[in-house]
Amino acid sequence: MTHTYNITGMTCNGCKASVQKGLQSLAHVTDVSVDLQNAKATVNMSQHISIKVFQEALPDKFSISEQESENVFTSASAIKAAPKTDLQQLFPLFLIFGYITAAAFLINYNPWDMSNFMLDFMGLFYIVFSFFKLLDLKGFPKSFKMYDPLAKAIPAYGWVYPFIELGLGVLFLMRIQIPVALIITIVILGITTFGVTKTLLDKKEIQCACLGTALKLPMTKATFIENSIMLVMAFIILTKTYI
Repeated sequence: MTHTYNITGMTCNGCKASVQKGLQSLAHVTDVSVDLQNAKATVNMSQHISIKVFQEALPDKFSISEQESENVFTSASAIKAAPKTDLQQLFPLFLIFGYITAAAFLINYNPWDMSNFMLDFMGLFYIVFSFFKLLDLKGFPKSFKMYDPLAKAIPAYGWVYPFIELGLGVLFLMRIQIPVALIITIVILGITTFGVTKTLLDKKEIQCACLGTALKLPMTKATFIENSIMLVMAFIILTKTYI
């Protein structure tokens, strides 16, 4: 018999391998296929195994639950729906980015001021993105350290990073210590962008923690572009205004 289960807590290929190993270690399990992107595991077994037994076989950071049964009247084409493309999965990121851009534009369009637009954009960016990270402060550091070199070397950095973003957002919006905020932005986003670039070049399949763990976003070029935009803005304002 074959059953598909939902798995929560997976953030990288290492997690995928850990889940697969745990499930395969059980008696009566003949085959396991784990889908990291869709957070699911398909298990072939010779006899029924309870969810409790499956859960006990997995490390504490993972949770397993049964998929809701499909409606008996659901068509076969609906059941076998194609997996979402990267563009579809990244829609929440693009939507949030669009809202931030529109808000910064409306604040500064009359009279138009490019420097203030960029400062407000960065402030709103940090405030919004820190909000999503703080929704799951316990899970964010685990995802963040998968690609950020500093978070990997110093685990505590992953815990304080959302608060750093929140603080930077306030500094930009309140126009307080802008040169310091710009330098910190260049340093922390420079480190993260280096990690993102390395991950993309290594073609690793991991989740992006830019919007925390509440939204499961794949690591793609969009993450690199998002960080690059912030870095370019920081460099422009710093060199144009303070150097």
